[in-house]
Amino acid sequence: MTWPPTLINRDYTRLWFGQAVSSVGDAVFSTTLVLWVATVLAKDEPWAPMAVSGILIASSVAVLVVGPLAGVFVDRWDKRATMLRTEVVRGVLVAVLTAVTFLPAAALADGVWLALVYVTVLLLHSAGQFFAPARFAVLADLVTGEADRARAAGIAQATGETAWIIGPPLAAPLLFTAGLQWALLFNGLTYVVSYLAIRAIRVPAARDVAKRIAERRPAGLRREFVDGLRFFAGSRFLVALLVLAVIGQFGVGALSTLNVFFTTDNLNADAHLYGYLGMAMGAGGIAGALGGGRVVQWLGARRTTWIGLLVSGVLLVAYSRQSGFIGGVALLFVFTVPLTVLNTAMSPLLLAAAPAEFRGRVVAVFYPVTKLASMLSAVLSGWLAGSVLRGVDGSVGGVGFGPVDTVFAVSGLVVVAAGVFAWAALPETEGASGADAPPSRIRTSTRVRPAGRRHPRRTAMPENTRPANDPEPAENDGIEVVAHSDDEEELSACVINRSNEL
Repeated sequence: MTWPPTLINRDYTRLWFGQAVSSVGDAVFSTTLVLWVATVLAKDEPWAPMAVSGILIASSVAVLVVGPLAGVFVDRWDKRATMLRTEVVRGVLVAVLTAVTFLPAAALADGVWLALVYVTVLLLHSAGQFFAPARFAVLADLVTGEADRARAAGIAQATGETAWIIGPPLAAPLLFTAGLQWALLFNGLTYVVSYLAIRAIRVPAARDVAKRIAERRPAGLRREFVDGLRFFAGSRFLVALLVLAVIGQFGVGALSTLNVFFTTDNLNADAHLYGYLGMAMGAGGIAGALGGGRVVQWLGARRTTWIGLLVSGVLLVAYSRQSGFIGGVALLFVFTVPLTVLNTAMSPLLLAAAPAEFRGRVVAVFYPVTKLASMLSAVLSGWLAGSVLRGVDGSVGGVGFGPVDTVFAVSGLVVVAAGVFAWAALPETEGASGADAPPSRIRTSTRVRPAGRRHPRRTAMPENTRPANDPEPAENDGIEVVAHSDDEEELSACVINRSNEL
């Protein structure tokens, strides 16, 4: 065994280590701010819930407003340099807030403190909208091959779940024993670790693409943004994945809003036991993430996607029928396993039809839309359970139904419907082993059209592959995107998000 241990390859290991440390810091930071606002700044105030919700609103505004435009700039810029700059910006932002928090809480009005927190969160997440697609693109160059990329997606899922198991328990002791400023400083130091890890990475595969992008004269922010939207809309493959992600968000988003009420009303447990359901989902997420790469390798990404949706939907319906706490915890753990495997399967598919020049903009479409779907699902499920279905209390065939479990059952059926849609909509190709080879083997190249001519962009599943030694065509203002079979354009991302974190 070599030391230090290597995950996939050395450069990926460095990137993973930096992001693992940073993820723990983000979990500590987010939990610390919520606790401080709720228990210190707004303690015993009637506006405390609204003050806490402002943190989520600030992060959501960054995703929905800055995210779509950030992809244009990420596609223009060097991806590694973009990651380094955003880490510097985020480190400075946290350092400034940390310095201010050395002042006594009474030194500033509550409104000023809240404004500082909201602005910092907004700017941090705005910088993150540049970091995420840049990291996404770098991963595609660092990790090649379907099996390794599925493995990388699983590692990322497991790392994220672990960070949110480790981070929140660290936040409370740091806040209430050391103080707010030291909890914030911890997060600032994690950005330093991430910066150093990224500096140690070399991305040789990206040099030719970066050179072509640098030599191309920018067509203007609006033109490039519209080109990205047209490319995405013209790809039936990407649109199908987005529809699956949105349906999946509406299906599982109800859990984040209503599960606490399901714990007390349906599982007949005390509210203080609610945290164990979160632990069950975290443990299931880790288990699914660690095994997801192997499952994708066995079944193929396409088959794993629709099977994962079907199984997750059925398990969510089964969870809605639970009336005991132990059974609910066990089933929620089992439900999260295929859900996370599903994310691992969909990740290599996401940018399969996008060339390197469009990666940032494709991610910049996907993230905000799925984030919006997550927010809408939370609002819709709360509205249904609290108003439309509030008086529901009956039985069908001896099976009882209430407002919350009805929402969960319908959500499960929605996820099952998404699985059927995935089975029908995702294209199927023949792999070397005779099993389903995922569309993640498809990549796109560009064909030049004379400037000024407008043609709809399209993607199609190829019957024949282009030889590996066929050079990339030259770039021009007009681009038609055509898919080709290759292993070099897969990428990893969380497509169905079961929390409010993106």
